[in-house]
Amino acid sequence: MASQSYATDKLTTDPTPKYKKKLVGILSRLVSEEKIPKVKYKKLYPTAENVPRLYCTPKNHKQGAPLRPIVDYTATIGYETSRWLADILGPMVGKSIHHAVNSKQLAEEMVNVVIEEGDILNSHDVVSLFTCTPIHKVLEIVRERLSKGGLKDYNKTQGFNLAPEDVVELLDFILSTTYFTFRDKIYRQRFGAAMGSPVSPLAANIFMEYLEEAAIATAPITCKPKLWKRYVDDILEIVNKDAVPQLTEHLNKIDDTDSIKFTYEQEKDGQIPFLDTLIFRRDDGTIKLLVYRKATHTDQYLNFNSHHPLHQKLGVIRTLMDRKNRIITEESDKEAEDTTIKKALHTCGYPPWSIDKVTQQMDTPKQKKNKKKDDTIKSKGMVVIPYVEGFQNALQEHLRTIISRQP
Repeated sequence: MASQSYATDKLTTDPTPKYKKKLVGILSRLVSEEKIPKVKYKKLYPTAENVPRLYCTPKNHKQGAPLRPIVDYTATIGYETSRWLADILGPMVGKSIHHAVNSKQLAEEMVNVVIEEGDILNSHDVVSLFTCTPIHKVLEIVRERLSKGGLKDYNKTQGFNLAPEDVVELLDFILSTTYFTFRDKIYRQRFGAAMGSPVSPLAANIFMEYLEEAAIATAPITCKPKLWKRYVDDILEIVNKDAVPQLTEHLNKIDDTDSIKFTYEQEKDGQIPFLDTLIFRRDDGTIKLLVYRKATHTDQYLNFNSHHPLHQKLGVIRTLMDRKNRIITEESDKEAEDTTIKKALHTCGYPPWSIDKVTQQMDTPKQKKNKKKDDTIKSKGMVVIPYVEGFQNALQEHLRTIISRQP
């Protein structure tokens, strides 16, 4: 169970009791020092003690279908703490001008881009980012950012009194105690973060922001990108067509642990995929965008005859239509995409009226409600009822009637 991108050690005993004792010790200290209230301690206290389980999903869109290792963190001693750390670190990520929030934001920026003669569209990708992320460097970056005031607003809103070192200590514990079962044996991950832990995407993103800042600042002028947009480990660039090998060599030297390695893909026939967009370079250097579907895409969506609430099925239609409207730049391409969507939905059992209903709703502007919320009314909790066709719809209508009659 060891490879260049996923180094592990086999364990002879279950480390859960030892790790639980250590985590409880950290949380107990935070309570005793009045850094967090007892109610938060009880929330984070590890009651479930399942050993995380490793499973793999194939990357069907890549040659040879390599496996993606995922650690199932649910119902484990560190799950709640990992979720909490993700909430703390979340506001720290995505502040860079190079960050691609989603395909909608990317499309809005790309329509104004003009590619000069001699330049091309290129993409770089990190090989196995999560399991190659250097944890010690992540901890340094987090400590530095939190020391500059990253915790002030969080402490104020939550009523906590956490110090940067408290967060770093918990983060170090979560990221450095990755272990799991695989084929009835227990392994410990020696390096990197575990895909499946709630805080791992934040850790990887934080490191990538640090890495890209250093990479762009130190790139030789001969290979410095004119555009750099990144979504986690996928990077879209505009760069001189002869400078891609030099840029790749430069990127592969930035990480001093030598664990982060980049591969690249140049545009083909004036086009390149990024996220779920297909970016075309016109002859005059301007950009147009289409929806991108991988070769392994099957057009299989939630079947209309499945046992799900109607609003979820209509949500599938709305998502596809919204993506078409927000990404595609030319009307003729939108019409072609509309035909593709309707054909796929028809195959999945969607009747024409369902598509017409969603289309009409999207074309009709929503009326903003001016009704002010009564801040004196506090929530008494939430009850989740399993979906039962017929019963739940009738219950919803009944509750709406009751609420509408309230003064």
